[in-house]
Amino acid sequence: MAAFEKETKFSLEEAIEYTDGGVISKQVTKSKAGNLTLFSFDKEQGLSEHKTAFDAIVQILDGEAEITINGKSFHLRKGQSIIMPANIPHSLKAIERFKMLLTMIKQE
Repeated sequence: MAAFEKETKFSLEEAIEYTDGGVISKQVTKSKAGNLTLFSFDKEQGLSEHKTAFDAIVQILDGEAEITINGKSFHLRKGQSIIMPANIPHSLKAIERFKMLLTMIKQE
């Protein structure tokens, strides 16, 4: 079941709050084809290196993050996006507090 009702107007950036010293995730929608999840990270919080079987698109909604994909670092700010290919190691770290929308798309 989705965390948001269909046909409901909302702001992605305002739909998730920050928490001091932590990370919050909030599922927007999920299906067999993939899912959309909102995340917020406090400064210096992150996700350690991992792989997924999904192509993933990160859209920065607020703040700044460092995203490392296959050993290469990218500095992203509000309004910027990046694609993280399936089965390639990646990690994320908050340079400043940041919010993102993660879109994961299942590989055929």
